[in-house]
Amino acid sequence: MQVMSRFRLFNFHLFSTFPQSTKLPYSFPKIPFSQNSYPKNPRFSIHAFTPKTFKSSATTSESAASILAKKVLFMAPGVEPEDITEDMILPGSNIVVGPYAGDSKIKEVEFVKSSNKPKDCPKDEKPEFAMLGRSNVGKSSLINALCKKKEVALTSKKPGKTQLINHFLVNKSWYIVDLPGYGFANASEAARMDWSSFTKGYFLNRDTLVSVLLLIDASVPPQKIDLDCANWLGRNKIPITFVFTKCDKMKGGKAKRPDENIRDFQELIRQNYQHPPAWIMTSSVSGLGRDELLLHMSQLRNYWNNE
Repeated sequence: MQVMSRFRLFNFHLFSTFPQSTKLPYSFPKIPFSQNSYPKNPRFSIHAFTPKTFKSSATTSESAASILAKKVLFMAPGVEPEDITEDMILPGSNIVVGPYAGDSKIKEVEFVKSSNKPKDCPKDEKPEFAMLGRSNVGKSSLINALCKKKEVALTSKKPGKTQLINHFLVNKSWYIVDLPGYGFANASEAARMDWSSFTKGYFLNRDTLVSVLLLIDASVPPQKIDLDCANWLGRNKIPITFVFTKCDKMKGGKAKRPDENIRDFQELIRQNYQHPPAWIMTSSVSGLGRDELLLHMSQLRNYWNNE
């Protein structure tokens, strides 16, 4: 029997491999499990839920509280539903901040290495977050924005520049991992297959992976390739957060706004999920969501470190 790796003990969600009409629970509830495919003692108690009531703050209107009460939230470790207040929810997201949220500032970033095989990745057991998305989704720009440096990750107007697994050490304690983008049409079929193969090998064998940040371009309608990628990650029980990029872009004409594209994407996700995964809106240009995403990462990382 294959030993379950450390990160698989705190999956946030399960993706359905059944017909789209079949809905499965998004995350591990705080009850014993009867299904053999579920771990009996998941490390993370994070789960999504739809709150029935909120504790109202003095500055929150009744209408705002009513809207929030209908929102499906991604609850952090150490938080009970009855304790949630509106100001605990990160703006532009469905993520609740819990007691494990800590210092999220990036003080220093160091490029460590590029690997063309998962087995060549660093072996120092530090927690890491993997950035994944389509080749032109703005992955490198987001990494640079998070680190507040222009050249931490390689950016280019030509998609598909990242072709290796790149590890960046943050504050000497955790990693941001820049992975090859998928769906780059101009790459050779052999190259696309190679990138897909070693990227999937990384996900399936990386015990130090805290979460995958799956980047979704909010300036365009939902793309099948993104949904397929999310489905593969879910089937393999890989932790995930949807990071919507380019939320500042407003196209003219009849094109939909970013928030409309995000809504449409979430509607498609709900066809296979009872509850959607964690999600957050970002923009590398305006800085939207930068601090909030780092705070989200800090509470996942701190919980991972303390378990």
